[in-house]
Amino acid sequence: MSKKKKEIQINYLDLIPERSAQLRWHTDIRGRMVLEIENKGAFNTIAQKLFGKPRYTKIHLDDNGTFIWPLIDGEKTVTEIAALVKKEFGEKAEPLYPRIVKYFQIMESYHFVNFINKPEKK
Repeated sequence: MSKKKKEIQINYLDLIPERSAQLRWHTDIRGRMVLEIENKGAFNTIAQKLFGKPRYTKIHLDDNGTFIWPLIDGEKTVTEIAALVKKEFGEKAEPLYPRIVKYFQIMESYHFVNFINKPEKK
């Protein structure tokens, strides 16, 4: 018998995302959402002083990301957000569920969002 760890299967569609409190954001002149991440830490401070690196890194979201970002309120599930995306973009949103799950996985990996009801790993 193999000694594989049992992975918890997470259904992202049932999760409730909330935005990170560490982020700032605004809308640019084209109407797209821009996330601002503060570059903290000793290395970043040195890079800012010696090499003129910016204090904030700006992430420009595409049309889908710009539409989804304000919907992340800590109350709606990913499924509810997906339904709103489908209503707004129609066929351009397809394949809807794989794309929106990947979007939230990426946003979570960069700590832009977290999930209120995500089960803990054992």
